[in-house]
Amino acid sequence: MAKDVIKLSGKRKSAFKDMVMGLLPDGGNLNACLTCGACCSGCPATGFDGMDPRKFLRMAALGMDDAIKESRWPWFCTMCTRCVHVCPMEINIPQLVFNARKLTPRDKVPKGILGSCDMALSKPTNSAMGCSQEDFEFVVGDILDEIKEEYPIWEERNLVAPIDKKGAEFFINQNSREPMIEPEEMGPLWKILNLAGVDWTYGSVGWAAENYCMFMADDDGWKELTQRSAEKCDELGCKTFLNTE
Repeated sequence: MAKDVIKLSGKRKSAFKDMVMGLLPDGGNLNACLTCGACCSGCPATGFDGMDPRKFLRMAALGMDDAIKESRWPWFCTMCTRCVHVCPMEINIPQLVFNARKLTPRDKVPKGILGSCDMALSKPTNSAMGCSQEDFEFVVGDILDEIKEEYPIWEERNLVAPIDKKGAEFFINQNSREPMIEPEEMGPLWKILNLAGVDWTYGSVGWAAENYCMFMADDDGWKELTQRSAEKCDELGCKTFLNTE
């Protein structure tokens, strides 16, 4: 059976890779690839669209900028950075992927990621699922009451889930999937914090932990969501921002 052949143009220099290297310390080690394949072994996106981290890096090295721009594979990457940790040369492939996503016009970005980013930007809570301040506060209070009613020990231990507590040591965020569809999953974190004697709080603003604008390589949106949370943390006088994601 004949195999598809990758055809290279006469231009071998990658403007895309050079641009990414210019943004990273030591160029992200992008020229240090040994083609050992270690990055592929633990990558959850290996095999999707016939691609893997090593192949993607080689495409950049060979100047296949147009193929990179047209590839869907960067959107399969989870940005988990396993490839970096397993790579003997510590090559920063996720940054190559991140900047490849920037090549995608906004109207061509996968709808789920684009919609989640836009939803988060539209809500002071940063919730990609559209959870409002009022709904969040209601769910937190309701689940707290349920836990104490079902397990009186937590009433005795004074289990709390504070919102906008001033001067707390830790400002903690929460993936907005939990209060929207899995509220019972919030309780275990509160119990751990109680048993550890942690002084903490949620913020009524910027409490959602997910940041889909980061995943779609929207720097301005990423910054806005992060800034909301950081400013609320500062407003409450919390010493440490603890991101649960």
